[in-house]
Amino acid sequence: MKPQRVFITGGASGLGRELALHYAHTGANVLIGDIDAERGAAVVEDIRRMCVKSHYVSCDVREEGHIEQAAQWLRANWGGVDIVINNAGVAQMGPIADTSLEDWQWAVDINLLGVVRGCKVFTPMLRAQGGGKIVNVASMAGLLYLPKAAAYNATKAAVVALSETLQLELARDNIRVTVACPAFFRTDLAKHMRASDAESERFTKRLVERARVGPDEIARKIAEGVARGETHVLTHGDSRKAWRLKRYLPYAWYLKLIRRQVAKIEARMQQRREVAA
Repeated sequence: MKPQRVFITGGASGLGRELALHYAHTGANVLIGDIDAERGAAVVEDIRRMCVKSHYVSCDVREEGHIEQAAQWLRANWGGVDIVINNAGVAQMGPIADTSLEDWQWAVDINLLGVVRGCKVFTPMLRAQGGGKIVNVASMAGLLYLPKAAAYNATKAAVVALSETLQLELARDNIRVTVACPAFFRTDLAKHMRASDAESERFTKRLVERARVGPDEIARKIAEGVARGETHVLTHGDSRKAWRLKRYLPYAWYLKLIRRQVAKIEARMQQRREVAA
């Protein structure tokens, strides 16, 4: 069998890097798309040590032309692509009244339109090949919403909606679409986030840094879910339970539960602030 050909946006660090290494371990050829050339080159070297093919292309998902160039490279050098992973994303946190429209546009352009561009550019290639897979990395924030994260929640929810739309739209073309919804895990996301207030920034970084699982485990679970043909990959058991509660309980009941949880979190944060003072 020919090795799979995989393209990953944001593949130079964090979850994207771990997805690249995971697929390389399975024997896949991996094309890394990222804005960080130095880190991208380092991942390529790590993969080539596994005796599989890898290459880096400069790719800012805000530029459709960059994604088109990646598609052209794949067509010219590997004859196409089997799995497209739209992974690049950013975090924006803060109360709605304090979040600038500039930050909203930044989050929408990367988290949502970056995924849209990837799907739009690669669909004709996959269709012409007779099929393939698209993996859109959203978040549990696309299904369950915490306060002070409107831009992040909204963009990730839109990625879920886009993915579910394409699951219907592209099925006849033998293009399988999976949306991955991981909860908090240790990653670089918080290091590059934008926050409109210091408290939101501290809270987000604490959740990420104290997470029990790392990106390697999340990458494995996503890849396994894609291989099984799952439409949604929810990587955390407690998050799956919360999602089911939201789906099956009357929404007013669910809202009361979440408000209680948020109140407990805010109380703990207030205690920490008092101790620090």
